[in-house]
Amino acid sequence: MAAIEFQKIFKVYSNGYTALKNLSLDIKDGEFLVFVGPSGCGKSTALRILAGLEEISGGKLTIGGEIVNDKTPQERNIAMVFQNYALYPHMTVRENMEFPLKMMKMPKSERQKRVMAAAEKLGLVNLLNNKPKQMSGGQRQRVAMGRAIVRNPSVFLMDEPLSNLDAKMRVQIRTEISQLQRTMGITMVYVTHDQVEAMTMGDRVAVMKSGELQQIAPPQELYDSPANTFVAAFIGSPAMNIFRSKLTKNELGDLIINFGNQALVVDPETVNRYQNLENYLHQQILVGLRPEAFTYSETISQSNYIQVDIKIIESLGHEMMIYFYADVDKIEVEENRDGSAKTVDDHTVNIQNNSVLIARIATKSEILGKSKITLTVDTKKFYFFDQDGKAII
Repeated sequence: MAAIEFQKIFKVYSNGYTALKNLSLDIKDGEFLVFVGPSGCGKSTALRILAGLEEISGGKLTIGGEIVNDKTPQERNIAMVFQNYALYPHMTVRENMEFPLKMMKMPKSERQKRVMAAAEKLGLVNLLNNKPKQMSGGQRQRVAMGRAIVRNPSVFLMDEPLSNLDAKMRVQIRTEISQLQRTMGITMVYVTHDQVEAMTMGDRVAVMKSGELQQIAPPQELYDSPANTFVAAFIGSPAMNIFRSKLTKNELGDLIINFGNQALVVDPETVNRYQNLENYLHQQILVGLRPEAFTYSETISQSNYIQVDIKIIESLGHEMMIYFYADVDKIEVEENRDGSAKTVDDHTVNIQNNSVLIARIATKSEILGKSKITLTVDTKKFYFFDQDGKAII
């Protein structure tokens, strides 16, 4: 069994900096868990603590039900793949993969058997006699993975293993890693700052900020039900549009969100989903709309439409990103110098009038060259947060 449990883990460095604050989470046996967050959020620290490369300042870490706080990395039966491959340049692929088994004093026949099995899984059989300098970045990363696989570890750790690869190779290797994890059924913990990697690879994703766990959930749940404005803005590309508004009612009893001078009727389905929404009537709240909540409309006869002035259009072939001006107080989620994020709950947000929002729509050639268009808003796709940035439920 290789289930992992972080129990109120703290990591405080000698200079007083707290890298992890009360981290508690369970990782199931055979699960693929991804830590994601901006630079400096504590995700790599959590991985290094799990590997035994960092001492724990407080709390308890268990692997397979056994407390491992004081165990060395060698005693934890964990394999780690780093960002920079860390291959021996003078050794062949076979020798690189075989090296950890030699250190374990394993018989040669067993070493060769394991190396060949791993090479077949990773498509490295024809490269076993090559040296790292003769291979591409993607092939080197496969070798680094193979060197970890041959040890038959209980837990597989990966620290941003794709960040040195080009975009096309990242897509290919992340697919291979996901397939490998499912084939082997091994517990895997993966660290990345790329939310696309996190969403496409993990069984569950743990979103970190400033050393604290913000939310842990399956990817779709993070997207559909973010716990706060930080998760809402971090998960999804382009980022969610978040702005201040006041919740009111019209004469028909419909809940209304003011979008500049335009009143948008909240869809009854959304009202039912947010059972406590009416408790915020006549109060300032934060409203989220993902870019895909907008669609292009040729007329203004439909309800829940807005007329917008275009700032810029990015045409991506199958879709367009429309950057447009809106008379709303937009909430910007930014990063501090130490890499942590500042958002509404830090009381340091930027509030702008005539803000720039983003719409993601299907390509429409008739939009090109226009300065003003009409967009319909799907109010089933509203997200609501209180003024502290916490999701209204």
